[in-house]
Amino acid sequence: MIKTIALIAVAAMAVPLVLAAFKPDTFRVHRSASIKAPPERLYPLINDMRVFNTWNPYNLKDPNIRGEYSGPQAGPGAAYHFAGNKDVGKGSISILESTAPAKVTMKLDMLEPFEGHNIVEFTMVPRGDATEVTWAMHGPSPFMAKLVGIFMNMDRMIGRDFEAGLANLKARAEKAV
Repeated sequence: MIKTIALIAVAAMAVPLVLAAFKPDTFRVHRSASIKAPPERLYPLINDMRVFNTWNPYNLKDPNIRGEYSGPQAGPGAAYHFAGNKDVGKGSISILESTAPAKVTMKLDMLEPFEGHNIVEFTMVPRGDATEVTWAMHGPSPFMAKLVGIFMNMDRMIGRDFEAGLANLKARAEKAV
């Protein structure tokens, strides 16, 4: 009887480990929104770290977030180092490349609650009197992230934040008209 229970327990622990081993080694999350503003109005709201943080949902999750800016205010080299509550974590985000008014690429280095090093991309494509803004993030998916992904839908969790951020950006950009 004890052997049977032990075998069932070992099998129950092994199944998630095996499932995680077969998950992809990289991940990608993206969301898009149509914003009634030209790319030229949206670009500075993303390319300037201080302005970005006025609508960035992660920065808004912790009213007591501690942050420090470094480098230029906007464009490549602009960086923000932060330490927040459990919803925000600790890390830094910096602009790697920007192509006005179409794209801003950032590097996100998380230290807490989980270490991660990902690329964040904002693309802006004109569509008539609006702009389709896509917020995407991709990077490596280490084994622990794959294992957590068995129990939590990371695309849905991160995607929900991206949707909130795009809604904030939309409100800010469309109000400026």
